[in-house]
Amino acid sequence: MEACPTKALEFTKEGVVIKRDYCTNRVDMTKVALISTKDRDEGVRRVIDLLELKSFRGKSVVLKPNFNSADPAPGSTHNDTLRSLVLVLQQMGAKQITLAERSGPGDSTRTVMEKKGIFKLAQELGFNILNLEEVGPEGWSKIEPRESHWSQGFHFPRIYLEAESIVQTCCLKTHAYGGHFTLSLKNAVGLVPLAGYPYMGELHSSPYQRQMIAEINTAYSPDLVVLDGVEAFVDGGPARGTRVEAGVILAGTDRVAIDAVGVAILRLLGTTPGVSRGSIFEQEQIARAAELGLGVSSAKQIQLVTEDAKSEVFAVQVREILARD
Repeated sequence: MEACPTKALEFTKEGVVIKRDYCTNRVDMTKVALISTKDRDEGVRRVIDLLELKSFRGKSVVLKPNFNSADPAPGSTHNDTLRSLVLVLQQMGAKQITLAERSGPGDSTRTVMEKKGIFKLAQELGFNILNLEEVGPEGWSKIEPRESHWSQGFHFPRIYLEAESIVQTCCLKTHAYGGHFTLSLKNAVGLVPLAGYPYMGELHSSPYQRQMIAEINTAYSPDLVVLDGVEAFVDGGPARGTRVEAGVILAGTDRVAIDAVGVAILRLLGTTPGVSRGSIFEQEQIARAAELGLGVSSAKQIQLVTEDAKSEVFAVQVREILARD
């Protein structure tokens, strides 16, 4: 087990300094559940069951999808994945679910949700929607992590800072604009606003872009991450790229582990030099997140679990790639 960072990261939130010791998030082992399937509805249910989570009974859940654009999956969260995830959370006792997201650059968040039929889906399934693009100043807090690569910190939605429980679902894809890959850690970029300050300009122009992605994740901690890898982009991304049928769904509680397994799968499929180069835990998003104590710090701490022969065949190949680290 690697030692904790010598200094816990500190945040100032509206003038109040908050210290967070991320070493408390470090674990000896973490499970990542893997199901090999092309059926998103069945896959989401099975992979969450396999993870053996505690219930969400009585909790208000804030749900983060990947709605960067309205492009078909993996350009954005598939509606079948979202539907299944909401239904599972409701069956696990969630008293309220609020999908909170902002899209872009490109179409507005409202336009993206309209194109994808999310408002109709919310009405059908009984979940709430918070369009972060339409939230006023009172809905945001300034986060200023010390010793980070953000020059002025960043704003972050209060709904996530104050959430009882957080669930996120991400896609399996590369990122053509400097991130190298966009999995669970990169999904947090959609929680930094486009208005008020050119955060995205700072992010995408920085040589430390991948470290900055990890640093956004210090502001929140999801209780569950579901990665839809039924289809993947092995190059391009986030909206369009070379599409491959990967036929896999992952679930876990550790974003670093999910991303490490996701990178291993991209390598298995054949991907970009940026994603293929070096050790998985030397990938800068993953390395910085591990350094901050946001999850595991080694592939040896990841227990990849399956429940059927087909999934195990897939998992064996992924374990072989992880074992090279």
